Amino acid sequence: MAALTSTRDGDVVTITLTAPERRNPLSTSTLRELGSALDEAAGSDALAVVLASTGSVWSTGHDLKEMSTLDEAGLRELFTTCTHVMRTIETMPQPVVARVHALATAAGCQLVASCDLAVAGASARFATPGGKGGLFCHTPMVAVARNVGRKRALEMALSGDEIDASTAADWGLVNQVVPDDELDGAVAELVRRVTRGSRASKALGKQTLYSQMDLTMDEAYDVAIDVMARNAATGDGAEGIAAFAEKRPPRFAG
Repeated sequence: MAALTSTRDGDVVTITLTAPERRNPLSTSTLRELGSALDEAAGSDALAVVLASTGSVWSTGHDLKEMSTLDEAGLRELFTTCTHVMRTIETMPQPVVARVHALATAAGCQLVASCDLAVAGASARFATPGGKGGLFCHTPMVAVARNVGRKRALEMALSGDEIDASTAADWGLVNQVVPDDELDGAVAELVRRVTRGSRASKALGKQTLYSQMDLTMDEAYDVAIDVMARNAATGDGAEGIAAFAEKRPPRFAG
């Protein structure tokens, strides 16, 4: 039985985790389904992707029952598959928005952190609970730490405590928090705002932003100068500049 659905409405693909009775665990099979759905969306002409879920828990992360049956090789495959999904979100051309209505823990929290943008309902909560037990959330913290910074990441990881949606927004894990009944509207409005303009330019911009973030300042500027000069000289970048100079609407290729 499929653990998720992928639907398209206009220019937006929505991928929804649909195993609420099991709290939407990210098992190896589910991660493979999610990776395939993301690859399909990435190869389409959709302008944005929304990640959502059903039920009282957004995602509890890895399936501990499955993990208890795996040897080290199987566990490495699980974590490698999970990493591929997280990096696919980063490399695909469309902005990916997490719609978070409930608790996201461990690899579920990692999935939120890996999305380009996230909107949370007021009831949402977030945790990397491995610090309370015997298995530290090593791989989830790769993404979470890059959102919230070192000291807040260590507080989350070492304590394992939940943080509420407002704290998640204050710490940079989500972009905004809205009343639960306004979540769909807020996600739609954010998608509208981030899909205006040239699709090709945004895809290049997203790719470049991620590629330079872990470089030194000088290295990052070298990358940004090269990409921006090429983009401004050709394609939609050049068209945007020409349209502004000529006081006319741009005619983007995409």
